[in-house]
Amino acid sequence: MHDPDFLRLAPLAELPPNSMRAFTVGHRTVLVCHTRDGVHALDNLCTHGEARLDEGRLRGTRVICPLHGASFDCRNGAVLGAPATVPVASHAVRIVDGWIEVALPA
Repeated sequence: MHDPDFLRLAPLAELPPNSMRAFTVGHRTVLVCHTRDGVHALDNLCTHGEARLDEGRLRGTRVICPLHGASFDCRNGAVLGAPATVPVASHAVRIVDGWIEVALPA
């Protein structure tokens, strides 16, 4: 039975460790990061400069914005580096039968 609160995005095999990829779900774009600590999901928009985070870099669990270098913790969206001051929304992720699934607010 599939939980309707979680949306299936892609097979985990398509997102190698130490990589990230953006997925469009309805009117929202979600950034999924595969790190040593697991798979995590955030909104794909920097809260400082509104740049797409998937165009930046992933260093460990740190996502670095390509525009001004703000950085965020991919595990919870916390700001790790200026100039951002507002965290990025993070989302629950799970792996079911080898698929990445994410829960997004309504």
